[in-house]
Amino acid sequence: MAHISYVPVEQISDAELAGYLRHAALHGTPRPEIQAIRAHAPEVMRTSTRTWNTAFQEGVVDHAVKELCRVYVSKTLECHY
Repeated sequence: MAHISYVPVEQISDAELAGYLRHAALHGTPRPEIQAIRAHAPEVMRTSTRTWNTAFQEGVVDHAVKELCRVYVSKTLECHY
């Protein structure tokens, strides 16, 4: 199985991206592990985080739809949580 390393926040010189990693570690969303992987491609991290913030943090997506997304992902990954 392939393993993609996590980029530690200390290795990121871009203040915006480092802030995204710190926010994820503090709040758990987006997933800190995924953010640390995205940090390998700064523009991907920047774009995906801004999209996440617009859709989920700023309330563009209705709460019921967010819950359906969570259930879908959980079922897809066979997560029993």
